Amino acid sequence: MILHESTFEYLKPTDEQLMQMADLRHVFREFALYVEGHLQPGADRDHVLRTLRTAAMWANVCITREADGTPRI
Repeated sequence: MILHESTFEYLKPTDEQLMQMADLRHVFREFALYVEGHLQPGADRDHVLRTLRTAAMWANVCITREADGTPRI
């Protein structure tokens, strides 16, 4: 797979993308709070929460870029 030349560069989100990101942050936060309230504390729950955090970051990438790294404008 060949990635776009700007794949590892900063890409400023559009106003619409910023709104989508804010919506996603809200949903991920609500789910994280649910996880904290319904799963037993420990390494497994911590892993779930770290994985959610990672998923939230990749979701932002999906909002701003195509699969090959091309900016989504």
